[in-house]
Amino acid sequence: MITRAETLARAAELRRYFENAGAQPVETPILQPARTLLDLYGEDIRARAYVTSDALRGEQMLRPDFTVPVVQMHMAHGAEPARYTYAGEVFRRQEHDPDRANEFVQVGYEVFDRADPAAADAEVFALISDVTAPLNLRAATGDIGVLMAAVQGLRTTEPRKAALLRHIWRPRRFRALLDRYAGRVPVSQERQDLLAKADVRIEAPVIGKRSASEIMARMERLRADAQAPSLSSGEVDLLDALLNVRETIPFALEHLRDIAVDLSSIVSAVERISRRADALASRGVDIESLSFEANFGRTSMEYYDGFVFGFFNPARPDQPAIATGGRYDALTRRLGQGTEIPAVGGVLRPGLILELEARP
Repeated sequence: MITRAETLARAAELRRYFENAGAQPVETPILQPARTLLDLYGEDIRARAYVTSDALRGEQMLRPDFTVPVVQMHMAHGAEPARYTYAGEVFRRQEHDPDRANEFVQVGYEVFDRADPAAADAEVFALISDVTAPLNLRAATGDIGVLMAAVQGLRTTEPRKAALLRHIWRPRRFRALLDRYAGRVPVSQERQDLLAKADVRIEAPVIGKRSASEIMARMERLRADAQAPSLSSGEVDLLDALLNVRETIPFALEHLRDIAVDLSSIVSAVERISRRADALASRGVDIESLSFEANFGRTSMEYYDGFVFGFFNPARPDQPAIATGGRYDALTRRLGQGTEIPAVGGVLRPGLILELEARP
């Protein structure tokens, strides 16, 4: 059994490693204002975080990760460029998987740098790859930005694009929306009932959380959506082909460029992957054997909007990732009050590393 003291000692060792790479050590409070996280993710975050409150501070959450508070700190006070490292506990509810830890230690490395995003991606990945190299882990990479670009290029309404973008991190919901917009599934009875009432004026007081005006606006959106033309089968097939890309990076790039011939909205995103591949190779990463999975990262934290990666124990597919990370440029824009900066980071779980090192 790995003790807490051993885990904290390894966490301190890993943080020193990142300090030696040029990172400034930072601390963030264990209790975080819930409002920020709710504004970012909506009520869904409640299912994953521990929430408390008091009269002075209002609603608070036990820190579900470090990235959001580090971004807030940097956008308020940070110089450019900047590199940060941290170590400490995070807390995640695991109601659907009681075997997973709901409290564990993370060590992270975050880069805020405008000069060369591809080089910053490669820097973070290579540092974490070097740490985990003795463990013989399986590495996987992806890029949420490619799917985002594909959705933004669809020939459909802006509300439909917004809905698909909102549910990129919920693959089943994304699939259901895509099939509905393509006319591949029948309209649900609930939607039929609402559409049947779309011309009805609601005058009486409404019992419940929604006002009459909100209900009418919802009906109007449903009616407009019902009148929108279906997505073409060709576009849906291209999205499916994109999501099915799972190759080593050189072959994945070939496949993505083929898809981009008919899905031109992803051209820039594919070229970013190519530049990142060159940057990874210059850092000594073997891209010939490194996996790229277009579907990867869609069940991770929702602030990632570009490069994503993870390191896994191939002998324990049921186990959480030993390390994860990715790019979150849009998060700096959301929290920057009018300013933004390209940013990428990654985290390690020292407790899992110790368990792997202790195996026979």
